Amino acid sequence: MTRLFCFGLGYCAEHYVREFGARFERVAGTVRSAEKAERLNRDGFGGRKVDALVFDGQTRSSEVEAALSQSSALLISIAPGPDGDPILRHFSDAIASSPIAGIVYLSTIGVYGDHKGAWIDETAATDPLSARSAERLDAERAWRALAARADKPLAILRLAGIYGPGQNALVNLRRGTAQRIVKPGQVFNRIHVADIAQAIEAACARRANGVFNVSDDEPAPADEVVAFAASLLGVVPPPLVSYAIAEKSMSPMAKSFYGEVKRAKNDTMKRELGVRLRYPTYREGIKALHAQEFVSERGDEEVSLP
Repeated sequence: MTRLFCFGLGYCAEHYVREFGARFERVAGTVRSAEKAERLNRDGFGGRKVDALVFDGQTRSSEVEAALSQSSALLISIAPGPDGDPILRHFSDAIASSPIAGIVYLSTIGVYGDHKGAWIDETAATDPLSARSAERLDAERAWRALAARADKPLAILRLAGIYGPGQNALVNLRRGTAQRIVKPGQVFNRIHVADIAQAIEAACARRANGVFNVSDDEPAPADEVVAFAASLLGVVPPPLVSYAIAEKSMSPMAKSFYGEVKRAKNDTMKRELGVRLRYPTYREGIKALHAQEFVSERGDEEVSLP
């Protein structure tokens, strides 16, 4: 019997369960609030039943430990904090002694830091610039240590900027929040949430072990993506704004995105996990979203993108 446990039933986990949850006898996981747990226990994800348990990151839960003791696969999509990874702080022994036969950890390509626009693969140096990415890298190392101690395969999926239903340039244009910020030489990799779901499934099914960049084929400037989305909607795109002006009102998170530039290769994901991207560039992804868009709640594990 295959049973999946997800720490963090957020945006990526939802899309994974919607598409691939049927292959598990049981899907369980954590949310932050009792209200969300009640809703998911009642409605599930797209008809997929989910057993939702509350975990606020601060308190150990006997219910979570019991679910882990009956799980065969583990998906981690909760971000660490300044004090480390709350899952490892409370449940490392329960995970180590569980029948879990494979762990998938959702990380970020932000752990690489700035590579001056060069193409990089999973062997590139990791030198994160933001505190958030540094915490992710520390968490990766801690999960590797636990996986080695427990003799369990661990697939670390380093995600590019996530977009998909409810979270994309089309939505931002409709809300009036889209910006066309120009910084010469600046590009971003992106990844559609449906392709993240594919990568999670491949890693689970193969009990993969290692690090995999989960990114699209064509890193592109943010202003180009907004202009393309505007053309699909038949609206005038927002005016171009130089980064020097825009950064004055940017959040620290947005500034951290523009403070580094790299082009993340995805060859390892394709070769070792057998993933064939449904949306190899933002153009295919946004066209599909324009044709079939539905709104989905944002989740715990997001790596948002300007």
